[in-house]
Amino acid sequence: ANYGPNPICKGCLSCSKDNGCIRCQHKLFFFLRREGMRQYGECLHSCPSGYYGLRTPDMNRCSRCRIENCDSCFSRDFCTKCKTGFYSHRGRCFRGCPAGFAALEELMECVEGCEVGQWSEWGTCSRNNKTCGFKWGLETRTRQIVKKPAKDTIPCPTIAESRRCKMAMRHCPGGMWRLPAKTKDKKKKKKNLMERAQKQHSIFLATDKTSQ
Repeated sequence: ANYGPNPICKGCLSCSKDNGCIRCQHKLFFFLRREGMRQYGECLHSCPSGYYGLRTPDMNRCSRCRIENCDSCFSRDFCTKCKTGFYSHRGRCFRGCPAGFAALEELMECVEGCEVGQWSEWGTCSRNNKTCGFKWGLETRTRQIVKKPAKDTIPCPTIAESRRCKMAMRHCPGGMWRLPAKTKDKKKKKKNLMERAQKQHSIFLATDKTSQ
C-alpha cells in the first residue's frame, strides 16, 4: 500500500486523506502503522508480527504483544512464537529452558525433561570388590529416574557417579597383605643386586688368597 498524499483505503468503512483508515469493515483488524513522525490507519485480515488481534464490539484492533522477545502472540500475555534464538515455554520466551524442562531444538520449545531424585549417600570405599588390601579405592552414589522425558531423544542426567577414596582398612585382617607388583619388582631387583655383590666379593677374596 502507498501511504503518501493519497492513501489507499482498502477495507475501510471511513477513510481520511491524511490519516488513512479510521474505521474498518466487519471482521478486519484496524492497525495503526507508524512511519517516522506520521501514522496511518490500515485494515488487515490478520495482524503483523509483534501484534495480536483484539476483537471488541466497537471495532477489531491490532494490539502490540507485551511479552519480551515475542514475535507473534495469541493474546497480550501469551506468546505463540518467539524471536529467533529464544525458546517458547508456557506463553513466554527464554534464552534457555527453566529447570526440569529440556529444549526441543526443531520447534524451539521447552518440553518436560527427565526428572531425577536426590543423590544417595556415598557407598563403601572398595577396590576389586574388596574393602581392604589397598590404600585407595572408589566410592559410588546413585539416584533414581523419577519421571521419564516427554521424548526419547532427550537424555537424562547421570544417575551414578564415583570418586576416589582412601580405604578404611589397608591390611586385611587374618591374611597377608599383598604388595603391589611394582614394590615386588623393586624388592626382587634389590635382592638380585645384593646376591651379585656378595658373589663378586667372594670371588675377590678367593683370588686374593691365591695371589698370596
